[in-house]
Amino acid sequence: MAKQPMLKFVQIERDMPEKRAAEVRKEDFDEIYAEYAATKAAEQSSRCSQCGVPYCQSHCPLHNNIPDWLQLTATGRLEEAYQVSQATNTFPEICGRICPQDRLCEGNCVIEQSGHGTVTIGTVEKYITDTAWDKGWVKPAAPAVERSESVGIIGAGPGGLAAADMLRQAGVQVTVYDRSDRAGGLLMYGIPGFKLEKDVVQRRNDLLADGGVKFELNCAIGEDISFDDLRAKHDAVIIATGVYKSRDLAGPGSGAKGIEKAIDFLTVSNKKSFGDDVAEFTSGQMNAEGKRVVVIGGGDTAMDCVRTSIRQGATSVKCLYRRDRANMPGSQRETQNAEEEGVIFEWLSAPKGFTDEGGKVTGVMVQKMRLGQPDASGRQAPEVIEGADYVEEADLVIKALGFEPEDLPTLWNQPELPVTRWGTIKAAFTTGATDLDGVYAVGDIVRGASLVVWAIKDGRDCAEAIISKLNAEAVVAAE
Repeated sequence: MAKQPMLKFVQIERDMPEKRAAEVRKEDFDEIYAEYAATKAAEQSSRCSQCGVPYCQSHCPLHNNIPDWLQLTATGRLEEAYQVSQATNTFPEICGRICPQDRLCEGNCVIEQSGHGTVTIGTVEKYITDTAWDKGWVKPAAPAVERSESVGIIGAGPGGLAAADMLRQAGVQVTVYDRSDRAGGLLMYGIPGFKLEKDVVQRRNDLLADGGVKFELNCAIGEDISFDDLRAKHDAVIIATGVYKSRDLAGPGSGAKGIEKAIDFLTVSNKKSFGDDVAEFTSGQMNAEGKRVVVIGGGDTAMDCVRTSIRQGATSVKCLYRRDRANMPGSQRETQNAEEEGVIFEWLSAPKGFTDEGGKVTGVMVQKMRLGQPDASGRQAPEVIEGADYVEEADLVIKALGFEPEDLPTLWNQPELPVTRWGTIKAAFTTGATDLDGVYAVGDIVRGASLVVWAIKDGRDCAEAIISKLNAEAVVAAE
């Protein structure tokens, strides 16, 4: 009888790749987890229970065939594992690094629920595709037939790039427009290197270019080219801009120097890591070195800011969040990593203003909170504890309060562009189609600030819908 290669979760314990010591890793922006060796990847994959109803797959937005590629990895069939993995995911090695697996696939793993510790799905996913790159299995798009139709994509983030990849696979001509100087969007400028090293993103950009995707960078719609001209130039247009308008914080002293937006702080840090000459960093405005840093917020962006501040050499880093740890929206794994690196969390603490001296911030006026009755979302609403205010001293304050959509109808002079009362674009979730003929929208500009994996799904679904529409139109034209 053949030896059973799977269901070894009883004999084999969960084992993550080695994590670099906090004192070492906080000195650089390199990723903190090592790569699995082949034997360890196979061993950890073999813990999968191959359950009849794979909750890991159903709770993955892309519905990745996780049990299948785990079994293929466990039995040493890595090239097949890669083919299965990339069949549903445009960027598996990126999702393996930055997806909140604890809230998605791993958090719903059956053996996790039974107390044996989840299969390390994300780490195996990363290993499979990193190996595929090393072995030369990852190839640029090579469509069997080139089509005459073209699609313009506004935004070179994960949603736009996922759509670009699928459209090129089908032979459609694709041009991606982005106002930044590098493609990747949030992947390139919003996420620090210790979570996602930038050569991982750049090799995907290069692969798309090698497959025929054209990039028009440093190109702002409404300035360098009008939205109307874009529609006239292409058979379809996909809006994949993401949401980059930072939520603000009012209150006394909110205009003081030294109070910065999270996206600006992270973008400057990433540009500095590229070796760019960044005036805001050189001047010290966006440099945490030697400063007492306070970050306001409890999501993944706040975690990126506190951990970046540590690496820049801050003398102290504190994170203020108005709820407790259990109600924090960010990844618990990232919170733990931040604590190991020296970040101090002030739970149940909300800012009500800022102190300053000569127009330069000196502290955050903090209200202590308690959790009361659940709000409309079902989470316990924070309530102020009267008489418990204090000032948290700070030289640099970073607001990581979330993001909202920019006013695209005004920016692009498109008053007919359909938007919701929140400013997001009205589009069908299944296809991305809007009420404007040939105009589609995907990712955060439709959903609001969300996960990279959802943007990838939206981009792929939209590309599939466009290809179907182009095929139908081609049949009608032929008839």
